[in-house]
Amino acid sequence: MSVNEKLIYEIWKVGNFRNDLLSDDSQEIEIIDTGTHNKDSAGPDFLNARIKFGNITYLGDVEIDTWQSDWKSHGHHFDKKYNKVILHVVVSKDKHQPFVSAKDGRKIHSICLLDVVEGNFHSLLVEAVKSEKQNRKFEMPCYGRNDSVHKKEKLEFLAELGIERLKKKSKRVLDRMKEMIYLKEMNIREPILKYDFGEDYFNRKYSQSQFSDTHIWEQIIYEMIFEALGYLRNKEIMLKMAKSINISFLNNFRTDENFEFIVESALFNVSGIIPQKTKYKEEATTEYLRQLTEVWNSVKHKYDGGYFSKEDWNFFKTRPQNFPTIRLSGGARLLTHFLTNDVFKSLTKYFDEDRTVKEANVILRNHIIIDAQGYWADYYNFDKPSAEKLNYFIGVSRADEIIINVLFPILILYFEIFDFEDNARRVKQLYLNYTQYGSNMVVEQVETTLGLEKASRRSVNYQAMIELFRNYCVKERCLECKIGQKVFN
Repeated sequence: MSVNEKLIYEIWKVGNFRNDLLSDDSQEIEIIDTGTHNKDSAGPDFLNARIKFGNITYLGDVEIDTWQSDWKSHGHHFDKKYNKVILHVVVSKDKHQPFVSAKDGRKIHSICLLDVVEGNFHSLLVEAVKSEKQNRKFEMPCYGRNDSVHKKEKLEFLAELGIERLKKKSKRVLDRMKEMIYLKEMNIREPILKYDFGEDYFNRKYSQSQFSDTHIWEQIIYEMIFEALGYLRNKEIMLKMAKSINISFLNNFRTDENFEFIVESALFNVSGIIPQKTKYKEEATTEYLRQLTEVWNSVKHKYDGGYFSKEDWNFFKTRPQNFPTIRLSGGARLLTHFLTNDVFKSLTKYFDEDRTVKEANVILRNHIIIDAQGYWADYYNFDKPSAEKLNYFIGVSRADEIIINVLFPILILYFEIFDFEDNARRVKQLYLNYTQYGSNMVVEQVETTLGLEKASRRSVNYQAMIELFRNYCVKERCLECKIGQKVFN
């Protein structure tokens, strides 16, 4: 039986299961919680499910395949992301076996969905089709009903939300900087699994002087830029990379004429994504890897951080131009530019005077946009040439995202800490009037629903629309929304 897996996911989420389920070894099975649908990253289809086998309840993941053989043909038995799978579900009974094996050798129960669900399977499929169509697009509750709210009122509310979102980002920066100061005082090396701060940390006050070290400002910029370059699927591992290969390590080589390639070599060697092969089809690949290894061998004695593995990265469902390989190379060049040219200091001085939006657009983007150069201009993965030469590692739209979500919140916080009120005002004013390049499906939906054509070109509105959708619309907080209050009251 061949069925679109998206429909199977819908059937699984409904959870209409039989009460008398038995495994092949005669254990009773009770599916307590189907788990959270994993839409954003490679790995099992459902995460953190709770399933009872006999008298023991397990917390883990669920993988759903059409055929039993898909487990091996998709490489799940070699992938450590599937080591937490507690149940394998298949649609077809053809050549079905009671178990599959994880990379760590553990046996995982495998069951057929036809034996699990209650009721007629064809009817369930019909309902799943309806549900899947509905899930493709979330419709805002006020869709087609907000015309009575004046455009001016909508824009005023968006301005409030845009400022609220900016404040949240600055608060996050402040919290992280306090954390860095504290960890440095305690001589704790990052990244670590979790922090166990005592009351001393949460009750302490911080002075201006504790924020005077330029390097901690460079570190927070580095972390937030790398997080932004990771997009949704790789932001966590990119952030961990920035914490591991930190500014303290990089400062050892900051004046080296080969600094840019030292940064790139460190990133790739620590990342774990360099393939363990001896022969490559492309001579350029062989030479590039030789250089990466040679440079890393000359500097790694200064490195005391951790290492990562290829399994930590998500290439799955990622466009080649957004592959981690491209983002690491672009990040290396951007970081080199910031550190060798003291960009943070330059930006703090730049706002000593009022700046027009047009001028700021050009100056700020020129600091972030990175042209594609070197090996990764022609390859998207090791030994895999691109169909077309890449023009940019970091283009205009991603540059604007970094300016809005990284530079502005950090600069405002810096100016507020050191009492440069006029400078902080200038950045906030620029944020309110900055024009942002790029598109976002959520923003497009909000803009259309509210009848505010082209309003998202202003960054404050663009950010506000994301805030509105995520924190009001999808959470059905309509009566806390100033637009919703007028529509539904």
